[in-house]
Amino acid sequence: MPYQAGSSAQRIRIGLTGLAFAFLLVLLGSVISRSSKNGDVNAASNATTNQPSEPLAELGVAPGASDDKANATNAK
Repeated sequence: MPYQAGSSAQRIRIGLTGLAFAFLLVLLGSVISRSSKNGDVNAASNATTNQPSEPLAELGVAPGASDDKANATNAK
C-alpha cells in the first residue's frame, strides 16, 4: 500500500471523532442513569416504609418479635 499524503491526519481525525462520540455516548448514558436513580430512590423509600417488619410472622410461618416479648412478660 503506497503512502498517501494526509492519510495520517485523516486517521487521527477519524480516531478523535470516534473518541468524542464514545465520550458523548457515555455522558448521555450517565445522565439517563442518574435521572432514573433519583426516581427509584423515592419509590424504594416508599416501599420500605410500607413493608412489614416481620413478613414471616405476618404470614404465620415464624413467630414474630412482638410475640416473643409478650410471652416473656406473661411468663414472669
